Order: sequence, then structure tokens, then C-alpha cells
Amino acid sequence: MVFEQITPELAAKITPELIADIARLEAVLEWEERGWPDFDMYYPIFAAAPDAAYFGGGAPIADVRRAISEGAASVFGDGAEMFWLNRTFSDDVQAELEAVQRDAHCGGLPEGMLPGMVEAQRYRDAVLARAAIAAHLEATSDDWSPVVVITGNGHARNDWGVPSMLRLQRMDLAVKSVGQFERLGPDDVPDFDHWLLTDGVERDDPCAAFRK
Repeated sequence: MVFEQITPELAAKITPELIADIARLEAVLEWEERGWPDFDMYYPIFAAAPDAAYFGGGAPIADVRRAISEGAASVFGDGAEMFWLNRTFSDDVQAELEAVQRDAHCGGLPEGMLPGMVEAQRYRDAVLARAAIAAHLEATSDDWSPVVVITGNGHARNDWGVPSMLRLQRMDLAVKSVGQFERLGPDDVPDFDHWLLTDGVERDDPCAAFRK
């Protein structure tokens, strides 16, 4: 199991005994302090696989911030070319990626910051992909040992997210992406191998902070 929400250092602390205690697990993973959504939504994943090997795919926030200003390839370092971090996108693709970041931040970011946010996204994708490959290589079972990556839709999409990086680096892997949505338009075709549509839930306006 590879989690975007935890770092390698925190993943190393996970044991079946710790998973049995939801409050302790949340505290050890520093879940709330690091700003992730309600742990109750994620705990069933841990509880369903207490004996799984856990890997942290979370990039340190300081490195994510550096990627904004220095570029994903520079911060990732050795191996950046394996995930094409040293390549630039076409103008059309770059514009599309910047539009995604613009919408994700409710139009509240300065336009000049959008290219850097794209670099941060690419960096986080590559860190997750590297962790997934490490998990695959560490599997010791003679049986088929699947690796499950827990992350948001933006990182899980086929066209430019973690799946594309995995397929690029390891063409021998069978990669399947699953997206989750509360609503889809009649003409929307999500770029995932599978997707789930669930009932919506009440929540605070995520754009309120950008409007202040």
C-alpha cells in the first residue's frame, strides 16, 4: 500500500498493532497536523489490510515548494529523466495543465504562479510513482503481489498522472487507475480505467479561503 498522505518515515512506523488502534494510528501519522481530510474516511483502508507492507509516497512540503520555483527535475534529482521531468510539454498541454491548477485553486492564484504549480504536481506524481515501483520491487511473495496507491484523482488520472509515469518507466507493469466522483456531466468521460460515482456530501465551500 502506497499512500500519498504519509511520508516514508511515517510509513515505517505502521504495524498491525498500531492499525488496531485508530486514535494512535492517526496520532502517529500526524494526520490532522499535516492537513489531511478526516481520518475516518481513510482508516477503513488500513483496517482492511493490517498485514500489508506500507510505503510513504508523500513528498516533503519543503521540497514541493522548491519544485514550484526550481522545477520538478531539479528537486527530484537522480532519476528525473526516467519520469520525463526534464522534458517540457507542448504549449497546448501546458495550457491544459495550468488550467487544471487554476480551477483546483478556485482561480485564486496569480497567473505567473501556475507554471510552478504544474511543476509541483509533476514532482509529487514522480515521488508517488517512485514509491510504487519500490513497493513492487520489494514484494517477496512468489504469488502475484498487487501494489495499491492511495491518492487523489489529480494524481491518479491516466494522461499525465502517476499511471502514465509507471507505464513509461515499467512497461511490464499492469497499471489500472480508479477515479472517484460525486458528480459528472452528461458528456464527461474521465481519464481513468474505472471510476466510481457516489452520492455527494455536505461540506464547507473549498473556495471560501481564496475569496477572503
